[in-house]
Amino acid sequence: MEFLQPATWAEALEAKAASRDAVPVAGGTDVMVAVNFGRLRPSLLLDLTRVPELQQWDTEDGVVRLGAGVPYARVITELGDRLPGLAMAARTIGSPQIRNRGTVGGNLATASPAGDAHPALLAADAEVEVASVRGTRRIPVTGFYTGVKRSALADDELIAAIRIRPPSGPQQYSKIGTRNAMVIAVAAFGLALHPDRRAVGTGIGSAAPTPRRAPEAEEFLAGELDGLWDSRGELPASTATRFGELVSAAAAPIDDVRGTARYRVHALSVMARRTLTWAWADYRKEATTCA
Repeated sequence: MEFLQPATWAEALEAKAASRDAVPVAGGTDVMVAVNFGRLRPSLLLDLTRVPELQQWDTEDGVVRLGAGVPYARVITELGDRLPGLAMAARTIGSPQIRNRGTVGGNLATASPAGDAHPALLAADAEVEVASVRGTRRIPVTGFYTGVKRSALADDELIAAIRIRPPSGPQQYSKIGTRNAMVIAVAAFGLALHPDRRAVGTGIGSAAPTPRRAPEAEEFLAGELDGLWDSRGELPASTATRFGELVSAAAAPIDDVRGTARYRVHALSVMARRTLTWAWADYRKEATTCA
């Protein structure tokens, strides 16, 4: 197994173009586990930890551009106020050691249905910025996942950054596992309220072949909230219940060692209902605070 450690982004792209089967490594929290268990034997590992551009984040035209190599720990401490949904998801990931090493870019590159960042990114309408020696392009996160652990990345491309517009309303995230911490999700759900455009974003994790949204649930809830955005009135219990039903209907889970398909469907319904209740309470509280 060969090992390359480029010092610049240009060098990394050139290396990937020259060796298209090279496996990029950022935190190594997914790749090295697969290597150690013998499930992955790449001919070349491409270590990206010394590329400074990947370790930075900034804002461009009001959008946060999060470098693919920024670890979860920094998402929590530096971006918790700007990207609350993603920060909530990051807090559920592994142990402090994993959060210090693991990256959102790595989560995307692995494209596992159980990746913890995916529901938050879907709910927030994120874009994935990818690059190669041929140039740079942006992929809406909804079109990034193409199958189980497969993505829209070309074989000569690397993930440069994730672009996320800070929310105009509350975001929430919920995850259920076989224990309270350091666990792969049995199911996860992300929710974002977008009052500036009267819209709702959702994200389902670990309950389908790929991370996915629940479009019918989004349309239903946006319609139900149409008369409540301005008044910030109480949310009817029936609305939250129906929203949970529609979210669970959007899933396509399987039975596995972590849980049954039936349990995942039930859990999603409960998580969707709860996150909506929490988010709407936060939205109503904002009005009281501003007043």
